[in-house]
Amino acid sequence: MSLVFPHTFIPWFRAVAPYMHAYRGKTFVVGMTGELIAAGKLNAYAQDLAILHAMGIKLVLVHGFRPQVNEQLAAKGKVPRFSHGQRITDAVALDCAQEAAGQLRFEIEAAFSQGLPNTPMANATLRMVSGNFLTARPVGIVDGIDFMHSGVVRRVDALAMRQAIDIGALVLLSPFGFSPTGEAFNLTMEDVATSTAIALRADKLLFLTEVPGIHELPEDPASAIDTELALADAKRLLARLPGPIQPSDTAFYLQYCVRACEGGVERSHILPFATDGALLMEVFTHDGIGTMVVDEKLESLREATADDVGGILQLIEPFERDGTLVRRERTEIERDIANYTVIEHDGVIFGCAALYPYPEARIGEMAALTVSPDVQNQGDGDRILKRIEQRARALGLENIFVLSTRTMHWFIKRGFSQIDPERLPEARKKKYNWDRRSQVLMKKLG
Repeated sequence: MSLVFPHTFIPWFRAVAPYMHAYRGKTFVVGMTGELIAAGKLNAYAQDLAILHAMGIKLVLVHGFRPQVNEQLAAKGKVPRFSHGQRITDAVALDCAQEAAGQLRFEIEAAFSQGLPNTPMANATLRMVSGNFLTARPVGIVDGIDFMHSGVVRRVDALAMRQAIDIGALVLLSPFGFSPTGEAFNLTMEDVATSTAIALRADKLLFLTEVPGIHELPEDPASAIDTELALADAKRLLARLPGPIQPSDTAFYLQYCVRACEGGVERSHILPFATDGALLMEVFTHDGIGTMVVDEKLESLREATADDVGGILQLIEPFERDGTLVRRERTEIERDIANYTVIEHDGVIFGCAALYPYPEARIGEMAALTVSPDVQNQGDGDRILKRIEQRARALGLENIFVLSTRTMHWFIKRGFSQIDPERLPEARKKKYNWDRRSQVLMKKLG
C-alpha cells in the first residue's frame, strides 16, 4: 500500500488547482499517434484523458494508425509508400487502413471503458461518440505522384461535434473522411486534429508523438527542448528547416502547430508519449514537458533594440521611484540594451527584463523584471522569465539568480530558492548593496 505524504501532496495539489480552474469548460483536441498505441501506452493515456475529462475539460481524440497500416500491408506482402509526408493509398492500402482503424477503435473504446478499483478509471463514466464528422477531398496528383485514395479534410461538422462534447461525451475521430459521393479517403491524423481544432476554436491542440518536442538548436538533438515558441519564431524556424518527409522530422509536427495557431487555436503542443504522464505534466505544470507554440497575435516577445530604451525607461521609472527596482541611468540601459528582453504590444513596451551572464561561474543574473500594472496577472511575467531562461541556457549557464526586496514569493513559486549573498559570483558580490538587504534567490536551469 502506497503512502501519501501531506507535506508533498498538499502543496502539489494546491499548485495544480489554478490550472483546474483555468481549464474547466475548455476544449482540447488531442492527436494520438499510432506509434503510441503500438508502444503499449494506450491504457495509461486513456486514464490521463479520463482525468482531464473529470476536471471538466471537453475532449476530442484523434488517433493515428501509421504502424498498424504498415503491419497490415506487410501481412499482405505489400510495401508502404509515402511522399510529401503522406501515405500513397492504393486500393490495398485503403483496405488495410479500414481494417486497422476498426481494430484500433475497438481497442480505444475498451481502454476508456475500464473501471477497475484502485485505478484512475474507477468511477469514471466517460462515453465516446464517433461518426461521419469529416468531409474530405482527394489529395490528387502532386509533382507527378498520384495519391489515389489519400485525402485532406475539406470540412468539419463542428456543430454536431460541439453538441456531443457539450453533453459530456468524448468525440473519437479516425483519420478517415468521405466525399459527398460516399467515397472514402485515408487522411492523416495530424490534418484531422488540426482541422478539427480550428473548426471548434479549441483552446489547445496537443500532439502525443514519437518526438520529444522542438530542440532549442534543431540541428543538435542533444540540445534542450524549447518549451515555448512564439508563433512568429515558429514560422521563422519552419522556413529554414528542410521539408517534412517523416513524422520524426522537426518540421513535421511544427507545421501543423503553426497552421493551428494561424487558424485561431491559441496554443498547440508537441509532447513525447514515451514520457509517462506527459499529457498531465504539460497541462498542469508551469514548465511543461514538450514544446508549446503560442499565438501572440499583436503582442511580441523579443530581444530589445536601441529603439526600446525610451520605452524601458518609461516602464521601470515608477518602480524605481517606489523602491521596488534599483535606479538605472539611461546610459546604463543604452550600454546594456542587448541584455534586455521586452514584451511589446502595438508599439508600447509592457514588460522587460535583463540577463547579465557570469560565464566563469556558469550563472546569470536576471535584473529589472518589470510588467506594467495595466497588464499584470496575465502571464507576461512568466513569459519573460521563460525567455530569460532560454537565453541563459543558450549561453551555457546552469543557474540564474535575482535580487529582490518585495517580490520574493513570486520567484519562489517559480522554482527559485533563497541563498546567502556570499554565494554570488565574486564580480557581482563586490557590487552587492548590503544596506538595501536584497534577498538573493537562485534557480537551477533544467
